[in-house]
Amino acid sequence: MFNDLLPQRFDNTYHGQKFALWLLGFLALSKIVMGLNCIFNGYYVATAADGIPLANYTSAGAQAVVSMFAAWGLSVFIFGALSVLILVRYRNMVPFILALLLTEHLSRKLIFVFLPIAKLEGSKGYLVNLVLLAAMIVGLVLSLWRSQGNRAEA
Repeated sequence: MFNDLLPQRFDNTYHGQKFALWLLGFLALSKIVMGLNCIFNGYYVATAADGIPLANYTSAGAQAVVSMFAAWGLSVFIFGALSVLILVRYRNMVPFILALLLTEHLSRKLIFVFLPIAKLEGSKGYLVNLVLLAAMIVGLVLSLWRSQGNRAEA
């Protein structure tokens, strides 16, 4: 399993379940769209999707939050673009990128446990994050799960 997570060389050989590739494609597209949305529409994302009451902040405070959303959006976009590259050219890294996406997601949630952000009731961002979390977990398990034919090759 360790060799599947960190392959010695990068190539397009893939031994996991095919559905994991579809899940990574879904995650890549989601990350690209979310990243661009945070970069170009951060105020809306912060208020509507994440329920952050920017109207209650000073203009400088609201601008700081929107700027941080744009910076975070760039990293989300890069994760999505990297996922596309892996799907197209380096498929043996699929388990690695799924583990990396899952680690980033869970680490960010842990940060918010210790450094919470005041939010309004009724924001829908948690539903999107729940779907993405499930896709990452299922995708990682499936990418590490070799089919019968692939077990004989390993």
